[in-house]
Amino acid sequence: MVTNRQERAIGIFDSGIGGLTVLKAIAELMPAEHIVYMGDTARVPYGSKSAAMVTRCATQAVGRLMTIPLKMVVIACNTASACSLGALVETVDRTGAVPVIGVIGPGAHEALARSRNGRIGVIGTDSTIRQGAYQHVVKTLAPDTMVTAQACPLFVPLAEEGWVDNEVTEAAARRYLDPLRTRNIDTLILGCTHYPLLKGVIATVMGPDVQLIDSAEATAREVKALLHARGLERASGEPGKHAFMVTDAPERFARVGEIFLGRPLERVELVILQA
Repeated sequence: MVTNRQERAIGIFDSGIGGLTVLKAIAELMPAEHIVYMGDTARVPYGSKSAAMVTRCATQAVGRLMTIPLKMVVIACNTASACSLGALVETVDRTGAVPVIGVIGPGAHEALARSRNGRIGVIGTDSTIRQGAYQHVVKTLAPDTMVTAQACPLFVPLAEEGWVDNEVTEAAARRYLDPLRTRNIDTLILGCTHYPLLKGVIATVMGPDVQLIDSAEATAREVKALLHARGLERASGEPGKHAFMVTDAPERFARVGEIFLGRPLERVELVILQA
């Protein structure tokens, strides 16, 4: 029996455009699901803001997203997942009707499940590495695990330029990743939603013995499992519809978003958040 809640969309929130890798992973795993994406492009990046400001911005943007009937909210932003997930759960999921998940937990769990030697690497933006959210989750679940973290700030602009496989990107990857290679890690968490676009060059630099953990793919699998457990999967065999909202520069979002999704985006709506 199909319920109205099954027909509702999955909401995805990100501070900018990187969360489109999460949307792509969810759409590939669950093509029948409707998805609504909100990018707070007017206030990106979140990584340079205080935790209190990140929570304020994220709560406001997710509140706007929640004006659409949703059955689930995915916080596809590492900074917001690290700083604000608890507050967003409290705001959105008070009755337990609309579950909220972030990207950090699924990535950390999958890394632990796949690591053979208990030596895990994490790469991310300066903010994500400084906050230590992935390291904290991994060490909480498995205290004996060795976690080595490395910030790779240039990876974000390279991904947005579409420079995913050239000599500049490979040189940057070697500069950032060589210290991780000396630590004998066997598993590497891609701790930024932009980084899956650079998966090819990262794999080349790290070599075949290091497994890459794509947090976007891990999050998509958790979304599917949670929807199935709650009986909220969309039953229709028809492809789901995707909608996009941003708080600034919809034309740029559409242009760069095509790099992330590998296809033109449907109409991108500009929304204004009240201060």
